[in-house]
Amino acid sequence: QLQLVESGGGLVEPGGSMTLSCAVSGRRRRLVAMGWYRQVPGAQREWVAMIVSDHRPVYSDSVKGRFTISRNDTRNAVYLQMNNLKIEDTATYYCNVHTSEPNTYWGQGTQVPVSS
Repeated sequence: QLQLVESGGGLVEPGGSMTLSCAVSGRRRRLVAMGWYRQVPGAQREWVAMIVSDHRPVYSDSVKGRFTISRNDTRNAVYLQMNNLKIEDTATYYCNVHTSEPNTYWGQGTQVPVSS
């Protein structure tokens, strides 16, 4: 089993920036892909960004050019740098990892309200 813990959420003004972090702990697994999703109440969870083991990032169209995903395999961590935040980015953000077994794990989520 793996445990994922997100941090870095909180209130931010439109146009502002924020970095989310996700620390992965537990029995050593090969983390094939690491990513971020987000969800607002009443809606389905939406994929935001993903980075695979060769460190190639992919982004949803809604965040491309504003968000940057990165990973640190030494620290078993994944990050999401969010710039030029918009009100529509308001959501609970979830960290997600896929292992080579294959299994999928989720964090508990961190809230990012974008408001003036």
